[in-house]
Amino acid sequence: MENYLEYIGYLASLIVLISLLMSSVKKLRWINMIGSLIFGTYGFLINSYPVAIMNLGIVIINIYYLVQMYGNKDYFQLLETSENDAYYERFKSFYESEIKSFMDQDETFSTKGSFKVFVLRNMVPAGLLVGTIESHTLNISIDYVTPQYRDFKIASFLFNDQKAFFQGKGIDTLKTKPGNEKHEKYLKRIGFHLEIENEKRVYIKKLS
Repeated sequence: MENYLEYIGYLASLIVLISLLMSSVKKLRWINMIGSLIFGTYGFLINSYPVAIMNLGIVIINIYYLVQMYGNKDYFQLLETSENDAYYERFKSFYESEIKSFMDQDETFSTKGSFKVFVLRNMVPAGLLVGTIESHTLNISIDYVTPQYRDFKIASFLFNDQKAFFQGKGIDTLKTKPGNEKHEKYLKRIGFHLEIENEKRVYIKKLS
């Protein structure tokens, strides 16, 4: 029985540790809450009430902040930028290695005349979309969201709510190359469909 309880304690510790690895604050809160709940239960089972009470307190704190996160209404806005914009250059340079780890890049980020737009979340530049327009199709080369804002709200705003914005630019189709496994799951979740084009895999989303 004692060994069984020890395993519960180890499991709770592991879950709490994993929660601290999350870049998304929302994921951190959820996983930390689960770990703390198990830890609190473990404390009661071994009659360690300080451990139990402390962890149940952490559960309550996590619930409080999660309710706030889900209840708060975020403000989103698109901000077009250009190759000559100093902030764009710094943003691109700072996140370049991570962008390349997510997406298949076979050209430089400095494509002249390309479509560039920041997604502002509560006036913070939280996302960047870069591509080139050709025959009513936006060929996306960068679709990036900073780690702390990866909860699909930006993706939903950009690709579902802003169809009129793209159509106003003469765009009726979005096209992007597959990236790593996580990026492909993201594309499928936001409505892109895998197609074979010239014997290459591409993801396409129709706006009409």
